[in-house]
Amino acid sequence: MKHEKSTDNLVKNLRVYITDKPGYLGKLLTTIGQCGGNIGDLRLIKRAGRFNFREIEIYVSDEEHMSRILHEVGLIEGIQIDSVSDAVLDLHLGGKISVESRVKIESAGDIRRIYTPGVATVCRTIQKNPELFYEYTYVKNTVAVVTNGTAILGLGNIGVRAGMPVMEGKAVLLKKLVGLNGVPILVDSSDIETCVNTIVTIAPSFGAIKLEDFSAPDCFEIEKRLIEKLQMPVMHDDQHGTAVVTLAALINAMKYIGERLAHQTVGIVGLGAAGTGIARLLKAYGTKRIIGVDLNPDANERLRDMGGEPMSLTELMQTADVVVATTGVEGLIKPEMVRHRQVILALSNPNPEIRPEEALAAGAAFAADGRGVNNALAFPGLFRGALNANATRINNRMKIAAAQAIAVFANSDRQDLVPALLNPDVHDAVARAVEKAAYESGVVRITPGIDD
Repeated sequence: MKHEKSTDNLVKNLRVYITDKPGYLGKLLTTIGQCGGNIGDLRLIKRAGRFNFREIEIYVSDEEHMSRILHEVGLIEGIQIDSVSDAVLDLHLGGKISVESRVKIESAGDIRRIYTPGVATVCRTIQKNPELFYEYTYVKNTVAVVTNGTAILGLGNIGVRAGMPVMEGKAVLLKKLVGLNGVPILVDSSDIETCVNTIVTIAPSFGAIKLEDFSAPDCFEIEKRLIEKLQMPVMHDDQHGTAVVTLAALINAMKYIGERLAHQTVGIVGLGAAGTGIARLLKAYGTKRIIGVDLNPDANERLRDMGGEPMSLTELMQTADVVVATTGVEGLIKPEMVRHRQVILALSNPNPEIRPEEALAAGAAFAADGRGVNNALAFPGLFRGALNANATRINNRMKIAAAQAIAVFANSDRQDLVPALLNPDVHDAVARAVEKAAYESGVVRITPGIDD
């Protein structure tokens, strides 16, 4: 039997009937391992006569790899294969989110209070004082997660319906990490005017607008127009969520090498949504010199307009003290390009522009890839803090406060750049820092008291 090393690209659920006697489960698991399958969860579903019906999670490289495992498993006496399915698709059956009531309905009296005629009292209260809309509805705790499907993850322009699972995932994170309701909204258009007008029209249903996976350069114009038209937090996460976490990572990287970020020349390789957002936030943070490179002349011109200096990749690598790469091009930065004592963050996933170990071997003072630099460390707390403060926008001061809060939680003993995503203390701290920054920067809408 040939051993195959799995690269764990796929997760499969294998359901099998296993003879309920010593040794049979061991034979099955040994065979899977010998075939290069990486075993995850093992679950007993039920006992069925002389068999145990189990589900085994298996990580495999591709469908052909799974077929070879099934062939070998099928040769084991006392094992009967029932089914095999994609574990990720199984998890998404029926979607990942739902709408649930916060109030109990146990009698006709309850219905009269939450619906007619009782609800008329709430409607008249809001009519008399429209700002109380935020106190008596779920809107203050609700974020629209909006996409037009033109730049979904690393998949590109795959359309709004194919992008819906990503929007649901963002909604799950908002609820899990900071208790906000995330509502996916699909705008099936690549026309800027249509996108802007649609979002403005539906905006009263939400407390904030989270733009997700809009392609560059349209994302810049759409966000700009929405901020101008709406007195509510609006943020394109691909730009600003990524920028906040990158700034947090750089704050810690500078601490580890004993330098000040403001005095470093920072090179941005790739000036799409993420790269441009990073450049803008670093400029706001006080970084004096930002250089950059992109194949798109318009992207380079945007950098010039914000005070940056476009140049070639070779010139950038020779000039920059800090390099942040967001191109999605594996191996773009060659080891011979690395300058002594550079800091390199190659953030493209799953394959970085240069592997950290290669950069360090070539003389970098510090190097990391994008595995931990996840914008989910930023956007939940940013929106929670903005909504807690009744903020009319999310400004640079709030973003910088978020980055500083994130940076504090990284494990300095291990020289981590950012903390673990699922640490609830991180998101609480980000929300508090953002709320404070909103008040300090004067972007807070004053809501009259309930009894006013």
